[in-house]
Amino acid sequence: MEHPVFTLSTRPDRRILSYAHNGVTVTVVPSMRGLATLFDKDILIYCISQLMAALNQGRPVSRELRLTAHDLLMATNRETSGDGYLRLREAFERLAGTRITTNLETGGVEVTTGFGLIDGWQILRATRGGRMVQVSVTLSDWLYRAVLAKSVLTLSRDYFRLRKPLERRVYELARKHCGHQPEWRVGLATLQKKSGSASPLRVFRKMIRDMAREDHLPDYRLAEEEGDVFCVTRRGGAGQGASAAPGRQPVLRAATLETARSLAPGWDIYALEAEWRAVWNRSGRPALRSPDAAFIGWLKKRPGN
Repeated sequence: MEHPVFTLSTRPDRRILSYAHNGVTVTVVPSMRGLATLFDKDILIYCISQLMAALNQGRPVSRELRLTAHDLLMATNRETSGDGYLRLREAFERLAGTRITTNLETGGVEVTTGFGLIDGWQILRATRGGRMVQVSVTLSDWLYRAVLAKSVLTLSRDYFRLRKPLERRVYELARKHCGHQPEWRVGLATLQKKSGSASPLRVFRKMIRDMAREDHLPDYRLAEEEGDVFCVTRRGGAGQGASAAPGRQPVLRAATLETARSLAPGWDIYALEAEWRAVWNRSGRPALRSPDAAFIGWLKKRPGN
């Protein structure tokens, strides 16, 4: 979580990324498909969660995992349509193609080496219509050692509902630096470096200010202080998930997003969800008895639908 390995861009990003901080260097080289994105990282998070569950239950583990594609899509709040399976395949290709050279320490061993985020993937079974049913993913040895050493942090279940890459990245940094302390202060320039953002500093400042005002981050609050410094603090009862109480971000079910797609064909559902949340924020963040019904009702009345 400390180092910006994944691109924040949602378009093919073929830049070579270099990062150095406190004696650690990271160089990330893309394939022709582009760098792995922060949304591709969902696959790794899901794989890690499966390994950690097995370790905690005393079951044997290995670098190769066999996964049900539908469960993976549902757990990471992705579409289960044909396009969803296609995008999953593209994510596998970016993860396998992105190469990293680093001297990071994992499991008490410091190494300078090059590797991919995953060593390989395979569709084990598919329907006649082409949808993958079961897939095999082989994690890199470096990532696997990190899991065995339990050098990983848990994430809020609402992490997968964050649709802006920068929000996800700032949440990861907050989780890393504010996990066991009440607050974390960071200068804007350092935050930009840690986030991996390629935006000019003035643009990045506005994005962070907007993020602090919208207050979407699970478990943490972000506030600006004097001197281009931002303070991250833990919310009360962090880790319990979002609710529809006043001031707390409403949570939408995956089935609600599927209904929304049928009501607004051709629209980016996640962009519509973000627009609805912005309306909710501007209206004073009222308590919602049923966030799902409120979203669908708003969508039906929205001009242009």
